[in-house]
Amino acid sequence: MFSTGTNWYDFIILQQPANRVPLPPYCIIVKENRSKYKLVVNHVTDRIQSGEYGNGDRIPSINAFRSEYSLSRDTVFAGLRELISKGIITSNHGVGYFVSSTKIGATHNIFLLFNELNGFKEVLFKSFIESVGSEATVDLYFHNYNRKVFETLVADARGKYTDYVIMSGKFRGIGPLLESLMGRVFLLDHFDFELKGQYSAVFQDFDKNTYEALVSGLHLIRKYQRIFMVQKEEKEPEERYDGLKRFCEEHGFEHAYIPEIPGHTIRPGDLFIVVKDEDLAELIKQAEALNITPGADFGIISYNDTPLKEVLAGGITTLSTDFRLMGKTMADLIDTKAISTIENPWQLNVRRSL
Repeated sequence: MFSTGTNWYDFIILQQPANRVPLPPYCIIVKENRSKYKLVVNHVTDRIQSGEYGNGDRIPSINAFRSEYSLSRDTVFAGLRELISKGIITSNHGVGYFVSSTKIGATHNIFLLFNELNGFKEVLFKSFIESVGSEATVDLYFHNYNRKVFETLVADARGKYTDYVIMSGKFRGIGPLLESLMGRVFLLDHFDFELKGQYSAVFQDFDKNTYEALVSGLHLIRKYQRIFMVQKEEKEPEERYDGLKRFCEEHGFEHAYIPEIPGHTIRPGDLFIVVKDEDLAELIKQAEALNITPGADFGIISYNDTPLKEVLAGGITTLSTDFRLMGKTMADLIDTKAISTIENPWQLNVRRSL
């Protein structure tokens, strides 16, 4: 007799051979397939469901599984790897394997790696969590633009998750590291376009977005003579400046790239495109000291919209992607088998500062 839910047997109905000893009609021959590792998976999940195993409980050793089910070491490892990737068990080197979650119904155990924590990423994260639903488990990490931290976190996560959602930013040459992950890989926001088409992705096209936003606001921008891109190269996408240069060359504006506002003096006719809120605040303080007005004497466009920018200094014009939509779109990709590369939309929110 076979228990309900057993999934490691193939049942093959054979017709009676003409030249063999007769078998009863429609005899059922049981053939064990290659999914023997499911014996290990089912052993643990069945006992979690029955209450025999709880969080923190130790499960049998590799040798115990081999003995009980007559399995090879590699087969036992395959079962343990699946349990680890689903977040059900964890390993303690030299000690054994332990139950880490009793939520065995989770279809996705997700490794989520952000570059940093800020207000925009919080919106993205909340949207992603809401969209993947309660059946998924998500572990969130940050690499803070540190290549060594990035590589260590990704390497340590190998084989422990079913899905890997990675915000790699400006890091290049990470293909071999991503290929080593035992699970599906998804790229988020800014990434090396050499990886495009290899993994599903939701991204911002910073060059295109900046160029198109400036073109859409050209009727307001014509009153300015010089346009400055204000951002630090080591963290931010340089493609933003590529979009600005293309716009300026087509429409006859002077342009320059500066890392920060401190040390730079505003002149009438300048337009500043800023990334960091610290530079935005410095512009507003300097304008007050010089008794000049954003939107009249000089202009400001700030990346990434927030409620505060709607009211600050009478309203700050922003160029922003929809981080809430980005989170939802990525969650939808988790359940999509085909590789898809999706550009997240941008919007120029025109306010008084332009």
